[in-house]
Amino acid sequence: VQLQASGGGSVQPGGSLKLSCEASAFTSNYYAIGWFRQAPGKEREWVSCTSSSDGTTYYSDSVKGRFTFSRDNAKNTVYLQMNSLKPEDTAVYYCAVGPFFSTIAADYDSWGQGTEVTVSS
Repeated sequence: VQLQASGGGSVQPGGSLKLSCEASAFTSNYYAIGWFRQAPGKEREWVSCTSSSDGTTYYSDSVKGRFTFSRDNAKNTVYLQMNSLKPEDTAVYYCAVGPFFSTIAADYDSWGQGTEVTVSS
């Protein structure tokens, strides 16, 4: 599956952004979709993920209550609504698809190109 992420930009602290990730097609009935981010000089960090089996969405503690994962099945697109953004949210954000739910980047086998988010005053 090919993924195309978009929606990044520059915002002030407290602002909002909505990231999109469009998938070319899902080749399996069971898969997981994840969002990860990577700040300069840091390792890729898990942000959120959902599995197709039950649609339950999980968030890292650092974004819980501020970020919301959603999807439009008709468009094969998932979204990450990011509210109350903080400078520490600055990173390149990636969407990814894998065969099972995981918070580990290496478990995902298809990745979007990344979209950059900068939170700064």
